Amino acid sequence: ETAKKTQPRYERTRPASSSGPAVRVNPTLVFLRSPTPPHVAMAGDGDHPGANKREREAVGRPEAPSKGGGDAVKRKKPYDAPGARGGGSKEKPQPVTAMEKRVAAEEIFLPESRKPDYKLVKEITVLCQKVRCCNLSGKERSKLLTEALRKMDGKYLEIAGSPVAASVLKLCVQWCSQSEMDPVFVALQPHLLDLSRNKDTGFLVNYIIKGASKEQFALFISSLHGHVASLLHHTIGASVVDRAFHQATRPQKRSLLLELCSTELQLSKDLAQEKQCRLSVLNIISKHGLQKSSVLQHMTTIIQPVLEKGIVEYSIVHMVISEYLTIADKTSALDVIRQLIPHLIQGSSVLDEDVIGQLIPHLTPTKSKAQKKRSKAKKKRSSELLLIRIMQTKEGLKLGLACLKHGLEKDRKRIIKSLKGHIRKLALNDYGCLFVICRLSIVDNTELITEVVVDELTKHLKELIFDKNGRRPLLQLFHPLCSRYLTPRELFYLNYNVPSPVSKAGYSFC
Repeated sequence: ETAKKTQPRYERTRPASSSGPAVRVNPTLVFLRSPTPPHVAMAGDGDHPGANKREREAVGRPEAPSKGGGDAVKRKKPYDAPGARGGGSKEKPQPVTAMEKRVAAEEIFLPESRKPDYKLVKEITVLCQKVRCCNLSGKERSKLLTEALRKMDGKYLEIAGSPVAASVLKLCVQWCSQSEMDPVFVALQPHLLDLSRNKDTGFLVNYIIKGASKEQFALFISSLHGHVASLLHHTIGASVVDRAFHQATRPQKRSLLLELCSTELQLSKDLAQEKQCRLSVLNIISKHGLQKSSVLQHMTTIIQPVLEKGIVEYSIVHMVISEYLTIADKTSALDVIRQLIPHLIQGSSVLDEDVIGQLIPHLTPTKSKAQKKRSKAKKKRSSELLLIRIMQTKEGLKLGLACLKHGLEKDRKRIIKSLKGHIRKLALNDYGCLFVICRLSIVDNTELITEVVVDELTKHLKELIFDKNGRRPLLQLFHPLCSRYLTPRELFYLNYNVPSPVSKAGYSFC
């Protein structure tokens, strides 16, 4: 009786089977029973796991995951595979050197049609390292370049798709002869626009343009038709366009600039052949009866993204902005000037070749002392103010004078503070000395001018006196705007003003 009281209230009876009689089972203790051993489960029929497995296989359903522990068969995991633990199938050799790691990373992302041969990349990289040696004669270098180009023959586009191999191809283009350059240009000419937008191949396109013949360069200029504006909005593409602009003839320059002025002028081929001293948008509008508002709107859509991205270090951009200021109204012109000033007092966004070369350290050879000095000069030039760099051209001088004369007082104060320590370098420059003269003539903040400009001029007084450009700011203090010391062209630059903004009396030389 005591045993009956201790038994649970609800019980169920397991049906009898061939393996034994009927047994009463406690439902609360079912989960405590041990799993059926494999040799028992596979024998006979019934409710055991072996019967369930045979039923699933007959129906075609996937096998259910095993539960529980003990002797149950565990599900295999991916890392338990024999190949993952070193056995079974052979593994691919893991990359060891920096070059092998970079090539392996490229093979993952490049499409099948653009993947270069690993052995070919390795061979031409070894040749590239030999070519870059300092103590190498011209004949030996030409032999190595010829061998490298022979290995790359027919695979120039694939080579250009790899950053490692593209640097080797760039070196070959830089040093090869014109006959060796022709097959490279023919193979890459349909793809030069796409390569111009890539940071790894932009310098390759620049060297191809530099070494191209007149006929090949004319083909490249014609391929730029309709794409100049989109390339100017790209950091690498803008450098390619500027390189082509510097190398182009006067009609070719006009064709590039007219495309940036109006969509109607792109269709007119006669305008590019006109013999004029310079491109004047006002003369073109009046001569061909164009609507000034449409030209202004088109140029605004081109200049605004350039200013937002800070791509303002190229001479073609300076010329377009200068022409825009001649036809813009007062509000638009002042807005462009105020957007331009923050970029001028900051470092340049130009990508030097050494910066890209740092991405490929295994191709960097041992440099001589002269090469180290040149690389230091490049780094120093890329870190200096953009205002100093653009003073190498007359278009850059015009933009700098426009910012000085038509900017706000706080903007001029920012400009003069940013030039602290750079006045000597500007004074020794052909166009920079005119910028210093203009700054001395605007006397809205004499204390700051004395502290930044005059004090630095007095420190280098002896050097400036005996220099043809350095003496001009000093003579401006004694005899302002004297035609005896300044040429008519220099006086024209100093009297430059943007037409639309009203110049104040103290800021104009007229």
